[in-house]
Amino acid sequence: MGFLIERELEYLEGKLETPEKPFVVIMGGAKVSDKIEVLSKLMEKADTFLIGGAMANTFLAAEGYDLGASKIEGDKLDLAREILANAKAKGVKFVLPADVRVTMKFEDGAETFCTAPFAEGGKVPEGGMAIDIGDKAIEEFSAIIKDAKTVLWNGPMGVFEMDCFAKGTKEIAEALADSSAISIVGGGDSVTAAKKFKVQDKLSFCSTGGGASLELLEGKVLPGVGALSDKCCCCKKK
Repeated sequence: MGFLIERELEYLEGKLETPEKPFVVIMGGAKVSDKIEVLSKLMEKADTFLIGGAMANTFLAAEGYDLGASKIEGDKLDLAREILANAKAKGVKFVLPADVRVTMKFEDGAETFCTAPFAEGGKVPEGGMAIDIGDKAIEEFSAIIKDAKTVLWNGPMGVFEMDCFAKGTKEIAEALADSSAISIVGGGDSVTAAKKFKVQDKLSFCSTGGGASLELLEGKVLPGVGALSDKCCCCKKK
């Protein structure tokens, strides 16, 4: 099998089977629908979810907040409400961004500003687009990460590929690097962000599995791993 896959299984299965608490999941990316199975699986173990990226827009819209021209999965608002209700029923904290970073022009070098906190009447103005978590959200997320014992990060907080929209992802990556928690990064975009902001060497583990690591987090049996598990003792270790 090799040592790389052994480490993938050690962290994505072993360390997360009974994670040291508090267990915090940082979830970002574009779509709620892409992460529904991971959310459902980790809901059984996580103490807190921190939600960023465009998928946070859908949850915020489901809560009734005005997101202007932001990217939203309009057909997934009921699903978002169902996930929020499920988290509440299980006693899991589901933390949405208190504010977001907004641009009026989606282009490199564009000017940005943060909304007022949504709970205080904040909203994205007409024509504006939420492209990152805001300063209040960064502060709140970072404080939660600081107190965590295990953190799984899957998905960026915004459009980090453009420096003008990268603050949220950068500061959350640095908060994770500065924490004493077991820090596990899965998913290609998150690993790319960790490398861009030069924190990968300060994290416990960065998966190179891409989409396969996401399937493992969903609880699926990967065909190659399943076949080898009958023969390889390392796969049976947890």
